[in-house]
Amino acid sequence: MPNYIALAVPFFFLLIGIEVVAARARRVKVYRLNDSLIDLACGITQQVLLVFFVAGLVSVYVWLYEHHRLITFAAGSPWPWLIAFVGVDFVYYWWHRASHEVNFLWAAHVVHHQSEDYNLAVALRQSIVTVFTILPFHLPLALLGVPPLVFIAIDSFSTLYQFWIHTELIGKLGWFERAFNTPAQHRVHHAVNPQYLDKNYAATLCIWDRLFGTFEEEVEPPVYGLVKPLNDFNPMWAQVHYWVELWDKARALERPLDKLKVWFMAPPFRGTGVAPHLAPAVDRAKAIKHDPPVSGRLAIWLFVQLALTTIGATAFLFYAAELTTGQRFAAAGLALLTLATIGGLIEQRRWAIPLEVGRVVFAVAIAGLWLTKAL
Repeated sequence: MPNYIALAVPFFFLLIGIEVVAARARRVKVYRLNDSLIDLACGITQQVLLVFFVAGLVSVYVWLYEHHRLITFAAGSPWPWLIAFVGVDFVYYWWHRASHEVNFLWAAHVVHHQSEDYNLAVALRQSIVTVFTILPFHLPLALLGVPPLVFIAIDSFSTLYQFWIHTELIGKLGWFERAFNTPAQHRVHHAVNPQYLDKNYAATLCIWDRLFGTFEEEVEPPVYGLVKPLNDFNPMWAQVHYWVELWDKARALERPLDKLKVWFMAPPFRGTGVAPHLAPAVDRAKAIKHDPPVSGRLAIWLFVQLALTTIGATAFLFYAAELTTGQRFAAAGLALLTLATIGGLIEQRRWAIPLEVGRVVFAVAIAGLWLTKAL
């Protein structure tokens, strides 16, 4: 079956380039190199690791469809497509909403909200775990008779739709906003302004937000990121930091029941009888972003490494099925090692340079084995 996301990668980068040019023409700054590198690193991490799990995830849906579907549609019927379009969008709303209201789901989804910028690269900043957390929400579609290929196509196009709404360069869109999710609506969702928190969960259709009371218009300028900023550009730490925080929070709570409840309560929960943590007021003009400096030479080096990794990862997505298990693990390991090193170099960690040397040696060794066909 086609990998629509992999096919779209060149268009992602083309549109990011157009956004950069348009921003410069307007004399506004919407990109920072350090932040954008980690946005892309998180997205590559998710897609590379997904290769090892996608067959298992799809097989669950396929098995349920083949053995337990309640409806069988005639070949060529438009109903599976209509059910899939509405169903995928509807369950996305509830999964997305739950991912902000339940701590263990937020631990997976938080990756997408870490950036303190808002641009098309942020759309690619994804968690490696969310593909697992959303699966139970999708399974009812198999019971309703939506064929796997139809589901995969609609789900992929829902994901692709959400790419373009991650921009500050497009204002409000009039009548279109009454039914469809737009950049203005999604800017609200990514903001930490108290009145914007936990609003606008839509994927394609904003009607669910309007029906279920979670819609909020964009009024004051959004401030992006997390209520408790990550302040770190390590893409691997970005994937796990809230899991660690939850574990530490559970250990610190005195009541045994609270140690369990913390995983299922909303992020502000601090224990039974304790006032929840409230988000402070923010002012975009005064907001200070985590912004470690990157020298010109290092910027060029990091950009080249990420570009090569992106090219390699895209090829990996297309040809993974043709590789041996050893080749898959070697290619994935090299990609992840490169991404971790990029984050360490940006943050000027002491371990970053030794790891970079080790990465180069690892890359040369893999290339040598590949050339001799020993891998």
